[in-house]
Amino acid sequence: MLKEGDNVPKDIELNDQDGNLVRLNDYLGEKIVVYFYPKDNTPGCTIEAKNFRNSIEDYRKKGIKIIGISADSVKSHEKFVSKYDLPFTLLSDPEKKAAKAFGALEKGRVKRRTWLINENWQIEKAFEKVSPLKHNQELNEYYQLKK
Repeated sequence: MLKEGDNVPKDIELNDQDGNLVRLNDYLGEKIVVYFYPKDNTPGCTIEAKNFRNSIEDYRKKGIKIIGISADSVKSHEKFVSKYDLPFTLLSDPEKKAAKAFGALEKGRVKRRTWLINENWQIEKAFEKVSPLKHNQELNEYYQLKK
């Protein structure tokens, strides 16, 4: 699992919910939250996504972009984004390459984990244990989004 201070893999390319190819290194120079989650439209993953959605303006004010990644298909992501009006990027990782590179893969399954990436493309903070209900609040406190 990538830890604080580790460099982020720059060669990851995945399709987003619209089928567009996204290169993670296109975000070099920006702060991003990369969160991995097990599956679209499941209770915990929906709660987590909706909490990010509800705080998106606070993240934007701080210049932070949100990227969610799971092994679900582009079509599944498209439906998930549409159903819950999610205003951030979801990336499809069906081969679980990104999950493996970050350390979000255990016994072949994508685990709920989050990494905060700074402008220098290093891990600023890693969250191995993530509660869908409380995680957004943890990030709000870390980034002091309400200040």
